[in-house]
Amino acid sequence: MATDNSTILAASEISATNITGSIWTKDAILDQLASIPAVLLQNRGLMLLEFQIAFTSLACIYIGSHGSLRRPPSAKPPKRKKGSKKEHDDQDEPLVQGLLPSDAIVFPILAGTVLVGLYYLIKWLEDPDIINKVLRAYFSFMSLASLGKLFADGFNVLTSFIFPAFWRAKDGKIYYIDSEKRSQYYVPKDSTDRVWHEQKKTPLPGLFSESKFSSSLNKTLWELRNLFLEQWTVRLSIHGIVDEKIKVRFNDILGVVLAIGANIIYYTTESIMLSNIMGYAFSYAGIMFMSPTTFATGSAVLFGLFFYDIYMVFYTPYMVTVATKLDVPIKIVFEGPTRASMLGLGDIVIPGMFIGLCLRFDHFLYYYRKQKLVPVELKSEDESSGQLVTNKEMQRMVVKPEYVNPQGQWGNRFWSTTLGSIFSSNVTPELEAVAFAKTYFYAAMVGYLLAIGMTLAMLTVFNHAQPALLYLVPGVVLSVWITGAVRGELREMWMYTEDGSLDKMDVIVEVDGHGDVIKEIQGKSNGDKTEAKKDMKSTTTNEAGEAGSSAKKMSEEETRETSADDKVKEAQPQRYPVFLFSIEAPVPDQVQ
Repeated sequence: MATDNSTILAASEISATNITGSIWTKDAILDQLASIPAVLLQNRGLMLLEFQIAFTSLACIYIGSHGSLRRPPSAKPPKRKKGSKKEHDDQDEPLVQGLLPSDAIVFPILAGTVLVGLYYLIKWLEDPDIINKVLRAYFSFMSLASLGKLFADGFNVLTSFIFPAFWRAKDGKIYYIDSEKRSQYYVPKDSTDRVWHEQKKTPLPGLFSESKFSSSLNKTLWELRNLFLEQWTVRLSIHGIVDEKIKVRFNDILGVVLAIGANIIYYTTESIMLSNIMGYAFSYAGIMFMSPTTFATGSAVLFGLFFYDIYMVFYTPYMVTVATKLDVPIKIVFEGPTRASMLGLGDIVIPGMFIGLCLRFDHFLYYYRKQKLVPVELKSEDESSGQLVTNKEMQRMVVKPEYVNPQGQWGNRFWSTTLGSIFSSNVTPELEAVAFAKTYFYAAMVGYLLAIGMTLAMLTVFNHAQPALLYLVPGVVLSVWITGAVRGELREMWMYTEDGSLDKMDVIVEVDGHGDVIKEIQGKSNGDKTEAKKDMKSTTTNEAGEAGSSAKKMSEEETRETSADDKVKEAQPQRYPVFLFSIEAPVPDQVQ
């Protein structure tokens, strides 16, 4: 776990001995704090180095948190488009590792065990180069998925700027780019009819939309757009071992290829820049695919690692020794003219997954506030008379708004937003879904920024390794809970969970005289709905089987009368692939 190096330090000036040997008095600490402004002014070059640390960590958390967005339980899946065979056209939801309250105890124990083990292994080997080579090979292999994901998402953002789905003209019209007809259209106000523009025949936005390219060049541009935007199906089947089918894009394959090349170069050259990139990839993937599940669990886990970090930095030589001796991508290193500073990945991932939870909670609240309560008639059996009685008093059904995927809208927002409408969120439904209020996310980011600034200031003044989680955990956690208290939403924060229990359909609630929900009467999850469909299908099949027994007998009699050749053909077993690997692309009219 990356928390093993959750420390910010000046690597060239810190040793394991001066950590436990220093004794600070109260007066000495107060004098040091009073000298902070003068020291920071004298170390302007160092502060620029520390600014790089703060900026890159904030950027990684910001991007990773937005990459972790998925359909919240307060929204229903979007309707499938005509001709789509999928249940809905939204991207497949990523696999997320949810944390449990017990992880608040397990994480520090595991992190401490790994840290102490690495420390004594370094002491025993007396040569860190051996363990560095082993760990570099291990992390090179383990980083392929995260590094490939980082590269692929970066290419997807770049592609969205070159080939957006829609853009806004100077006259305010929103032009949509259609791959099937290879043209662009807009929809007039108070109308649903498409108006095709005869001059806009390219897949490019803005001034390039009416460019007079040659027919071959224009065709190439449309083919490139399809290549980067279409979704491929990769099938791999090995008899009795593997039978998998995954959805990928060209950028995903390109990202994996570049990740393999980057790992080979890193292993052979030991480049600090590539090590930092791999560290960013680990942090990015950790924030995306790790969820604290609830605010209570996230707070407990963070404070458990808070005490772990303090103890390991201030009272033991383990943390600093491992951080300075190991040259592997478990930290971000910045080198200055006279000294170097490093930031452990745990200082990005641990607060980052909590900040990502805040952004998803904002996303949840956005759709939750758009839910409607409609009167519903419930029929219940009267015990005295045995008759069905209809009751609709104080009972409502929750109607969830349809989910709009906010992913991949960077280019669309760039081409559809002007300086005059930079704060406007109603340009299109897609951009409105992106511009939801991010109150708790921004509160957590401000708390992180202030905390990382305090950490760097303390590092500069005391010239001593600092446990970053000592400042980051209170800064992030307290800023979020205080925001909830000020907004009067502590109950919503406490009840919010990502374990799937809130993702229900056909929810009936009871409300009071003010229209506020009192309690939930009934509801079923998406899984229950699927099982109900299966049960209904099974029941229908049984009934149909009984009703069609005579038809089955007639079919058997007709089969006996078939020719001998047909009997031999029907008796042949159905073939299946022993080994199959294929990449399938959709037909052009299915490219979105």
